[in-house]
Amino acid sequence: MFNFKVPTLCIFFLLCLPLFSAAQRSPSNNTSLWKTLSGDPPLAIARGGFSGLLPDSSMNAYNLALLIGLPDMVLWCDVQLTSDGAGICFPELTLNNGSDIGRLFNESSKTYLVNGVSRTGWFSVDFTLDALTNVTLTQGVFSRSNLFDRSFFQILTVEEVARQLKPPGLWLNIQHDAFFNQHNLSMRSFVISASRSVIVNYISSPEVNFLRSIVTRFKPSPTKLIFRFLGQSEIEPSTNQTYGSLLKNLTFVKTFASGILVPKTYIWPLDKDLYLEPHTSVVLDAHKEGLEIFASDFANDIPFAYDYNYDPVSEYLNFIDNDNFSVDGVLSDFPITPSEAIDCFSHMDKNNSGPAIPLVISHEGSSGEYPGCTDLAYKQAISDGADVLDCPVQMSKDGTPFCLGSINLIDRTTAAQSFSNLVVTIPELNSDGIFSFSLDWSDIQTLKPVISNPYSDATLYRNPRNKNAGSFVALSDFLALANNATSISGVVIRIENASYLAEKQGLGVIDAVVDALSKAGYNNQTRKKVMLQSSNSAVLIKLKEEKNNYELVYEVEEDIRDVLNSTILDITKFANSLVINKNSVYSKNFGFLTNVTDVVSKLQAFKLPVYVKLFQNEFFSQAWDFFSDAYVELNSFVVGSGVDGVITDFPGTANRYRRNRCLTLGKDTPNYMTPVGPGGLLSLSLTQPPAIAPNPVLEVADVTEPPFPSVVTKPDSDNGTGDGATAPPPKQPNGQAKVVVGIFLSNLAILLSSVLLF
Repeated sequence: MFNFKVPTLCIFFLLCLPLFSAAQRSPSNNTSLWKTLSGDPPLAIARGGFSGLLPDSSMNAYNLALLIGLPDMVLWCDVQLTSDGAGICFPELTLNNGSDIGRLFNESSKTYLVNGVSRTGWFSVDFTLDALTNVTLTQGVFSRSNLFDRSFFQILTVEEVARQLKPPGLWLNIQHDAFFNQHNLSMRSFVISASRSVIVNYISSPEVNFLRSIVTRFKPSPTKLIFRFLGQSEIEPSTNQTYGSLLKNLTFVKTFASGILVPKTYIWPLDKDLYLEPHTSVVLDAHKEGLEIFASDFANDIPFAYDYNYDPVSEYLNFIDNDNFSVDGVLSDFPITPSEAIDCFSHMDKNNSGPAIPLVISHEGSSGEYPGCTDLAYKQAISDGADVLDCPVQMSKDGTPFCLGSINLIDRTTAAQSFSNLVVTIPELNSDGIFSFSLDWSDIQTLKPVISNPYSDATLYRNPRNKNAGSFVALSDFLALANNATSISGVVIRIENASYLAEKQGLGVIDAVVDALSKAGYNNQTRKKVMLQSSNSAVLIKLKEEKNNYELVYEVEEDIRDVLNSTILDITKFANSLVINKNSVYSKNFGFLTNVTDVVSKLQAFKLPVYVKLFQNEFFSQAWDFFSDAYVELNSFVVGSGVDGVITDFPGTANRYRRNRCLTLGKDTPNYMTPVGPGGLLSLSLTQPPAIAPNPVLEVADVTEPPFPSVVTKPDSDNGTGDGATAPPPKQPNGQAKVVVGIFLSNLAILLSSVLLF
């Protein structure tokens, strides 16, 4: 009945999947390893299509799921009935959350009882199918992009989904049969009629009576009936039992269903702190009864158990690839992720190191799991498979070089709780705080580390149980740890603020680093690569004068859209490689990719390896085009842009990525392991975000610095604040500092509230 605007989707795939081919499964995945009921690989079920990105149950959402998912992708349709008995695909009983129906029929909301609970909204039972012709589907989850809300995605009927898309599998979910019966609409008649005209592979419902009413009609057919479990304490209306009690009687369920669909927490429960508890026996119990079991509630863009470290593939693998069981399918808003988990990442040989590209460089160790630059963060990075360990070197007051992600101790430690009297404002560092050079190393060792939470504003917190775990590491200990780790191929020491430390604090960080490397034996060996990184060209020029065989790495701090050849030639005089930001590879606008630069290829043409930062698992750090999936992002930078290395808070994710079997398939690479391209998603929207100013071009003047200064000896009377610093005001008789410190402590209260939240 509707005219669909699908050409934009074709444009999307011309832009987004340049290597696109027909959906296919990786030829090397051994199905005999699966512990599903049938022994076949589990299914990926796309809830409303690719509803994590596009409006749920829209034509483009369904198309996208089919095009970049497994070849046996199953499309999920939540069936609602219109007043004239048509079955439409829509995620909710009320149409207002997920469409613009309120704009078209602003006086047509009604209030009905649904399972004994009063609900108000625009219900499908109050509209004919023709009345819904001009209703546009919208994104119903407010944390997701609303850019596609005005793209005129129309409501689809079940028959249109089946006939126009011809999916490998179609799953009809009947959530509210009793409600429709109250309005003299028969869901039973609809599904029986629909199954005669189109192929329906699965029918699910949380209502026992509905499934019992159709079981005899579907026993001779290939259509499988699935009993859907809701919350364990919720009441199933037909039996008046809780779903938790029905779970204990799977023999009864087997009389009217061939499988069950359960929330994922039925299988892997969470404690009150959002950590995994031991798995239940529900999968084994279901398989023992001959029931397939499917898990629901998977989405990449909602917080899940901290154990997974915001890695959605890791979560899927815990349900499909463990030593005890595998569910028979997963219901997901982001079907690309279970597709890659099932076909590319499952049953990987844990001893297989994978290809050497990209180089995996830690960022403050595994700082996504532990406080950065602690012994535990570095040990975890080694265990995770990092190639290169990093140490952002800082200097203590007594000249001890140590590893910490910030010169300001407030950023990474509990210094504000113990040394608030040392707060100073330093214009050269653009900061006020408690700085490493204000405390002796012995004092710093008394502090506790603090885990970094870069997305706390979005309530995304990192492993709270480890928020203060680990010990600080001196540079000498860091070098010894890396030297003893046989899997580590090198170290990178980041040197920043060196000129300030030399001139204002009398601390020679360059000399300290060179001396530590020499004492640790790194200066006369070739087993471990040594990389010395700085965003200050004068530092690298100074290091080059030492004539050691170290790789000098220049960091471009700002986002750039291009780099002049003359600039690259200048860089080659003092650097062997570069670190650039992700936004210097792919330009973004409003969170969407708009362009790919040629910065990487231009630098590589001058024989300069390019390392890109900063990769993080949190979906908040990724462009919409990467589908809230860290692996899609990594793949686009590594395969799509050819970067030489990735700098990451989560080296375990990067290492798992480069070990996946789909990277070695060449022309047989499946769609879900094909790089995305810029502009693809934006082409699906009829509205475009406002233009933004382009990033600058890197010119020679941008990489030119004054000569590195000599180290100036500090006067013995200096209290550690240094020239140009504003020390805290003197104490008042009551022991309280004046207003300056009070202002600082008010800001500190905000910091501590986030640190102590857990």
